Amino acid sequence: MGGVAGAALTCADLGAFGAPTLAKARPEPSVVQLSASGISLITGFGGNVLVAPDGDSLVMVDSGVEDRAGELASLVSHRFGKRPVHTLFNTHWHVCHTGGNEVFAKSGAKIVAHKFTRQWMGTEVYINWQDRTYEPRAPMALPTETFTDSGEMPFGKGRIEYGHLPRAHTDGDIYVFFPEDNVVVAGGVVSAGQYPVLDYVTGGWIGELIGATETLLDMTDAKTRIIPGHGPVQTRDNLQAEHDMLVTVLERIDGMRSKGKSVEEMLAAGVTKEFDAAWGDPTLFVTNVYLGIFGHLGDMFGLTRALKARKSGAAK
Repeated sequence: MGGVAGAALTCADLGAFGAPTLAKARPEPSVVQLSASGISLITGFGGNVLVAPDGDSLVMVDSGVEDRAGELASLVSHRFGKRPVHTLFNTHWHVCHTGGNEVFAKSGAKIVAHKFTRQWMGTEVYINWQDRTYEPRAPMALPTETFTDSGEMPFGKGRIEYGHLPRAHTDGDIYVFFPEDNVVVAGGVVSAGQYPVLDYVTGGWIGELIGATETLLDMTDAKTRIIPGHGPVQTRDNLQAEHDMLVTVLERIDGMRSKGKSVEEMLAAGVTKEFDAAWGDPTLFVTNVYLGIFGHLGDMFGLTRALKARKSGAAK
């Protein structure tokens, strides 16, 4: 594959080692309203897409895959009374979440993302764990407004808050929070029904994924609707379960790594065994956790020490 043209088959979030997950199961589009203000979750176009009415226009979070962007735009126009999208957030660079950017930009949408997301979208990148090269995106598809830390913007009678979740799923992950509606879009940082994907080539690793889940836990409560990159709406309990799984698996993998064990030996030893029923095949996850750690060996001592201290404090 040589770029984004095959977006429906190459989303870094889905198929393990490039397996054509979307081609096997091309789901029917679905729109589910999440709040009285009309915030809605759209599925069936690759990654999850959130649409939020804002007066006579719309805010959107993520734009699905490229080859279905026209269908998505038509559905949004029909469902929301032909209101234009004035702002489109990208939660990260992966093509299941940015494939429709060009279509909405041509209709006047401002595209907001972390600066690293724009950088990855604007360059050729080889993802070795997929054995795939992604070509630079068309200029019209690139984010037009970037940030490094956090920000907010007016939304209806309230606001939208957004911020960086660094080096987690990728190095450009962001959340988009609608506090008045208690809805947060978390992109690939939150997983539902499959192990998280750690795209270590573009900056993701398990240490900061744990930190990102902690950031989200701090901003949510039992009633928050949490939108993952793929799959159904999650709760704070689901997010806590992901966090706890990540902590346990990191401790096990790093312990075996320090003894010279291979990924194959880790999998054979069942480093994820009690989690597999809920999270699925652990092969890609364990592999990418292991490989990602090598890019952060300097961070590991402090991280493992902090996790042990936290566990010791909780036990008292």
